[in-house]
Amino acid sequence: MTRDDAADGSDRFTERTRRAVLTTGTVGLTALAGCSALSGGGNGDGDRTGTNTDANADGTVTDSEPTTVAGTGTTTTGGEAMSAANGTAMQVTTGAPNTTAGGNESANASAGTPGTATTTTTGTGDANGTAGDALAIGEYRGSGPLVDQRPPLRGTSIQDLPPLRGELTVYLGGGEGGLYRNLVDLLRQTYPEFNPRTRLAPSSQLASTIIEETSGGQSPADVFWAVDAGSLGVVAERNATVPIPQRVVDAVPQQFHPQEDWVGVAGRARSVPYNTDQLDRSQIPEDVLAFTNADGLQGNTGWAPTYGAFQSFITAMRLLTSRQRTKRWLNGMQNQGVQPFPDEFLVSNAVADGEIAAGFANHYYALRVQAARPDAPIDLAFTRGGPGALINVSGAEIIRGTQRRELATNFIHHLLTIEAQEFFATRAFGYPVIPGVPPVGGLPTIDELQPPQLDLARLSDLQPTLRLLREVGVL
Repeated sequence: MTRDDAADGSDRFTERTRRAVLTTGTVGLTALAGCSALSGGGNGDGDRTGTNTDANADGTVTDSEPTTVAGTGTTTTGGEAMSAANGTAMQVTTGAPNTTAGGNESANASAGTPGTATTTTTGTGDANGTAGDALAIGEYRGSGPLVDQRPPLRGTSIQDLPPLRGELTVYLGGGEGGLYRNLVDLLRQTYPEFNPRTRLAPSSQLASTIIEETSGGQSPADVFWAVDAGSLGVVAERNATVPIPQRVVDAVPQQFHPQEDWVGVAGRARSVPYNTDQLDRSQIPEDVLAFTNADGLQGNTGWAPTYGAFQSFITAMRLLTSRQRTKRWLNGMQNQGVQPFPDEFLVSNAVADGEIAAGFANHYYALRVQAARPDAPIDLAFTRGGPGALINVSGAEIIRGTQRRELATNFIHHLLTIEAQEFFATRAFGYPVIPGVPPVGGLPTIDELQPPQLDLARLSDLQPTLRLLREVGVL
């Protein structure tokens, strides 16, 4: 059946085709150690400031620098992987992703109004599914030991939403762009009449572009999907977005859509990877500010101060405490003999190798190490409350002036379905933002982490953090 055939068919035929695609396509996690994670991935997420050489999802290499969002005086972290030498690329997604089948799953959609119905999946079932009622969640799921034994999932399913139809331009920012494009391609396969176009560049660069385009008229972008909440917030503050309907974000905790203009779609938590041969969990402070007085960690910790994720963490510390308190912490950690690394994946690997006993990193890097090296002596600890419990998000917003507002809204709603959330959880090891989809690997839930109450859009206020890091000699 060709795409033209589908376009000429009835809505009933389109729905049947959509369900058939959902039950026959395949997606899996075949090379976990080399995959891209949220805000990129180790050796490939390029979430750093300064001039860096970053490996992109397509294997190319790009030098990158921090970017100041035009006209705002705000700097957001650059260094996110790009798919072209000039930093941007427009792509029409075509063809199937080159991946393999993941886990087995089936789902039974409950009746209800589109966009509000709830679907519960079962933990077992036919991976290929059957056309009709069954939805093969395994097509969105990764594979491997951390993904085994997934529990039933609850939330809105793709089958509960109206079909995606028409052309949609998505400005897609961040080093995980290649991974996210796989999800976009799955949606294109699901809906033969959906024609998504993605423009890839660092989130900060795309934020500047959108602000310039909307201030001078109309942006070609319908949706901005960014790696960090800061970039989303900057665009929203410049009146370049329109509100997302409440029905779309109902299932998402308020902290991940503090404004009506954007919503988080996947999270990443600050954590403390530690070597289980050298430390017991009880030896790791529950308050990140107490690390400066932890005698057992003297000369035995690591961080990545040029890394954007670390700088967001320090920004959160500065906003939640004070500049002076943050300065004392940075100086205290240097007095502790903390060791610098280029990125947080290398911090996690150093922990697993026993080079250091503990470090500061986003949670998914240790999971990637565990997946690639199941016997490595590495585990995760989480501090509670305060900046050490920060959960940042990638998210999406609708751009003002779009002529496809309904389609853009429906697309973002699709990113919050159980299928897309399972994709983020099991392929990127990110935190799902809807309660009905749990994280992988025995991670604590978001509620258990007790993240601080902080408007994530404020993390775009990076310049004072960079000045502080330079002042104390960390950069």
